[in-house]
Amino acid sequence: MVLESILIVLSVAVALALQPWRTLQSRPLHHPWLATLALLPWLWASQRALPGGVALQMSGACLMVLMFGWPLTVLSLIPVAALGSWLAGMNLAQALSHLAWNGIAAASIGLALGLAMRRWLPHHVFVFILGRGFIATAAALMAAGALSAWRQPLPPGLQLESVLVGHWLMAWGEAFTTGMLVAIFVAFKPQWLASWSDERYLKDD
Repeated sequence: MVLESILIVLSVAVALALQPWRTLQSRPLHHPWLATLALLPWLWASQRALPGGVALQMSGACLMVLMFGWPLTVLSLIPVAALGSWLAGMNLAQALSHLAWNGIAAASIGLALGLAMRRWLPHHVFVFILGRGFIATAAALMAAGALSAWRQPLPPGLQLESVLVGHWLMAWGEAFTTGMLVAIFVAFKPQWLASWSDERYLKDD
């Protein structure tokens, strides 16, 4: 629990230093942000257990980064994880682990991959949707799941490969949903995506 606590505290400190509330002031994100806080805990509470008792769940962190930015996402994940863990009946150690890996680590890796794509790939709308919405989400969740599996002791009789396959399936399932929602938002509600810029992705070459 020490590593998870350090990751959470450091991330929250950095997020607060970046003044995440400015995102809500500069864009019309109040309603989608409040809707996320209301809906996401139920998603976190809907777990699927592998044989042996290892629980897997959806994250939503990568989509939140695209919508609200990393700093606001980190702070928002705290009440999401707290309420979701309470609804699922998790203990404190489980709640901290899910917040650290399924939430903050996934969001941070997704941000890093997204920034790399923005730096090295063409600024095209399909690169944004497929790259940041789909591929970066799948890779980030798979990496966060692998870190979680590495940190947590496996139940007797359960192989690491089985846990990784479970995380892999969950990652691709969430990546499909995130990519679909990002495509819808780009088309109809681009103001709901803090990471989107008309000047960057729709400019004439």
